[in-house]
Amino acid sequence: MKRREEMNFWERLYIIEVVKGVTITFSRLIRNFFLFAFGYQKKLIGVPAVIQYPDERRDYPERFRGRHRLTLKPNGDIKCTACFLCATACPAKCIHIEASEHDDPNIEKFPDRYEIDTLLCIYCGYCVEACPVDAIRMDTGIHPEVYPPDPRMFIEDKEVLMQRSRDLEDYGPKVLYQMHMQKMQQVEKEPTKEVKYG
Repeated sequence: MKRREEMNFWERLYIIEVVKGVTITFSRLIRNFFLFAFGYQKKLIGVPAVIQYPDERRDYPERFRGRHRLTLKPNGDIKCTACFLCATACPAKCIHIEASEHDDPNIEKFPDRYEIDTLLCIYCGYCVEACPVDAIRMDTGIHPEVYPPDPRMFIEDKEVLMQRSRDLEDYGPKVLYQMHMQKMQQVEKEPTKEVKYG
């Protein structure tokens, strides 16, 4: 379709188009307001696409990238070999690893310190794809945690990430999600407290 080169005076002012846009916007606003106010919305249009979180939940798909966890060997040791591939692949540079030598001569090294700054994390999953030993996963089915307003709480260390694997194995994903939702409901009920930084 060829665009018309010449516009008349009213088209150049865009007054008619602006009035059309405002009319459509406000007519939809008023219609939806009255439909919701008098309870006719479900009958005429359908169920609204609103989730009253944390009282209601939307089921996450199996491929949902939830909170991170570090996987464990059958003996309970961490699988991570401190190869730094996850930290290298991370576009947000939110993974910090410090490697140490292991006492076992069969194991070359392990992460003495493994931290993820979830305030920087964009939950892209590149760390999971880059890991050659399947040491990090995002299959907990739980969205990022809501912490108190202390930025230090958002840095998840090795112990927290390992504990998530233990909890997932002990409780299962459904029970773990219910526990998470109860915690979030409790956070919503509590009044916000001021945090003093030391």
